Amino acid sequence: MAVNLPETPGGAPSEPAVPGVPAARDAQHGRYDQQGAYGPHGRQDPDSPYGQQGPGDRHAQGDAPGGRAGARGRNGGSRGRKARRAGRRPRPWWIELPAMAAVGLVVALLIKTCLFQVFTIPSGSMENTLRVGDRVGVNKLAPLTGWTPEQGQPVVFKDPGNWLPPQPVDSNPLTNAVSSVLSFVGLVPPKDDNYLVKRVIATGGQTVQCAGTTLTVDGRKVDEPYLHPGDDSCAGMDFGPVKVPSGYIWVEGDHRSDSADSRWHRQGPGGGAVPVDNVVGPVSAVVWPLSHLDWFGWTGR
Repeated sequence: MAVNLPETPGGAPSEPAVPGVPAARDAQHGRYDQQGAYGPHGRQDPDSPYGQQGPGDRHAQGDAPGGRAGARGRNGGSRGRKARRAGRRPRPWWIELPAMAAVGLVVALLIKTCLFQVFTIPSGSMENTLRVGDRVGVNKLAPLTGWTPEQGQPVVFKDPGNWLPPQPVDSNPLTNAVSSVLSFVGLVPPKDDNYLVKRVIATGGQTVQCAGTTLTVDGRKVDEPYLHPGDDSCAGMDFGPVKVPSGYIWVEGDHRSDSADSRWHRQGPGGGAVPVDNVVGPVSAVVWPLSHLDWFGWTGR
């Protein structure tokens, strides 16, 4: 007996549907002919054995990563980012530059106040350790963390009383104001320049004396390899014994024959000794010029 097979739209007989096996794809539309699997518009029939949505159906609806929905999402995100970028208008330079300058000044002030301050060496009293024109970095953090001056350390201190002559005053009000601001934030050495740098020879409670060519502290000879070539420890000026008051330090220059230090001010306040409260901090390094860079250590040693 002849069996009439259902004809496909193209006139060719289709294969019989076998449960669990998808029907053949239409070569032109890529859809299953058997409506038991996919309906006339390529949608799955929920009542068919293939009614559960599969990867093909998701792809047909554009939900796969490469589908139309994914493309719309990417395009929308790109447009959103462009809109956000377009919404950020750059600040004009006349706002940016002052803001950057203000931040730089604040940072410089914090460094000067809590970390390091730069001083210029004006004389040869510390040669050859420090030379005229050297810029030295003074560790201001050390005193804040409990450091106190010790024998042998080079330190910067404020003039304890008429050790220095009066400093000249800038008569130009504009340059005077600018130098005052830069000095205040620590970008240039202190404007009044009433600071000195010397080496600690003895501290409070110790007894210092110099006779002939020998310097002693508490009766023990001090070895001084840092002295300027040709100088000895006394440089022709004998003194002592002098007991350094508590809370004071006795200081002398490395260029002993060219240094107006504690030896020269024995008739002044403190008997030539300098109050520890006047000490800014230990000299940690020579930071300029590049040809004379040097590092003395965190506390000058």
